[in-house]
Amino acid sequence: MTVSRNTSFQSTPASYQPGGPSAYIILVLLCLTYAFDYTDRMIVASLIPFIKQAWGLSDTLLGSLTGVVSLFIAIFVIPFSLLVDRWSRRKMISIMVFGWSIATILCAFARNYNELLIARAFTGIGEAAYAPAAIAMIAASFPREQRAIAVGVWDAFAPIGAAVGFLVGGFVGLHYGWQYAFGLVGIPGIILAAVYWFTRDYKTVPLEHALGAGTGKAGSLWTSAKGLLHIPTIWFVYIAFAMNIAVTTPIMTWLPSYLNRFHGMNVQQAGNMTALLAMLLLVGAPLGGYLADRWMKKRTNARMVFSAVTSLLSALLLAAAFMMPQSAFFKPLMMGFGVLSIAFLAPAAAVIQDVVHPGLRALAYGLCVICQHIFGAAWSPMLVGNISDHIGLERALLVLPVFGIIAAVLFLLGARYYEKDLNRVNNVVLLSE
Repeated sequence: MTVSRNTSFQSTPASYQPGGPSAYIILVLLCLTYAFDYTDRMIVASLIPFIKQAWGLSDTLLGSLTGVVSLFIAIFVIPFSLLVDRWSRRKMISIMVFGWSIATILCAFARNYNELLIARAFTGIGEAAYAPAAIAMIAASFPREQRAIAVGVWDAFAPIGAAVGFLVGGFVGLHYGWQYAFGLVGIPGIILAAVYWFTRDYKTVPLEHALGAGTGKAGSLWTSAKGLLHIPTIWFVYIAFAMNIAVTTPIMTWLPSYLNRFHGMNVQQAGNMTALLAMLLLVGAPLGGYLADRWMKKRTNARMVFSAVTSLLSALLLAAAFMMPQSAFFKPLMMGFGVLSIAFLAPAAAVIQDVVHPGLRALAYGLCVICQHIFGAAWSPMLVGNISDHIGLERALLVLPVFGIIAAVLFLLGARYYEKDLNRVNNVVLLSE
């Protein structure tokens, strides 16, 4: 007698449930990593006066030390984001954190501008797809109604990391030399890289019925990815994102030098003041996510409209501050700018995750990273530096509020398409790895 085998008892992967303790553990790790990401990226801003004195570089070349990181992030973000989406989030984060930490340490050994520029380029390569990977993991770990606040908490650690960079750079550069500052901040990332290899992750999501596949059958990766470019909301968010980054990146790059040159602060004092401004971004990032999520209960496209309002207000505050640099209002205006300038970030990032297929979340944010770096961060510090070489840094910074106003207009235009694009998304169940 033949006995049939019942295969119905074979185990199947458990679903990757959002929420719970594991979600918050992942969020904590992602936040710590984002802090060191920005420490390694922005520490050069507080070291610019030392490097200028040591090597006699122009402001244009000094600005390139920030711009080159953004350029190489933009170049490598798509191939790395594809690996994030199609291979592993946790493994890619581990590899990237290790890579940018080693590159930062190598900056300490640079003997001239070219060597430092190359080391900074490798910092950008290492950081290329960390943000897309982190956003994808947050989107999987938290339900949609909590997504913006979770992203806002994560975003808050970027200014914390930048503040650490300004504080460490100013202090260590003044007392021990700027090379030691690079070496010191690169070490923690190596430890985090090892931890990430053993964190929780979800199985790679098949691209069946992905947005843009064109048929009910499984679409290829590239066909599905091309579908992202047909989402109107995406384009408005991408370019608006870039315009806001074109404001904040030059501010973080040049404010220590501005305070040193025109407010009589030494390098450590200027670094401390810039760190305080960066810490105010800590307030704006989660607050923006929280308020946008609350407003969304009453208005579907609230995340877009909220981003428009805060972009406009921050641009106006910045313009007023630089038009009255010696008045008693300068510091309060800059503090208001610090809170509002980052408030758009969590709602805008959440919008990108809202309107795309779950199997393309890292890629979708990767395209945003390309736009924000190519159209925002890669050229804006050099632009301010070039204008500064001709008419002075205090006048060069006055161009920045214009980009914030453009961002506000783009967010408002994109808000008209959000609800329609949201309704086109096919949701799928994520499975544990």
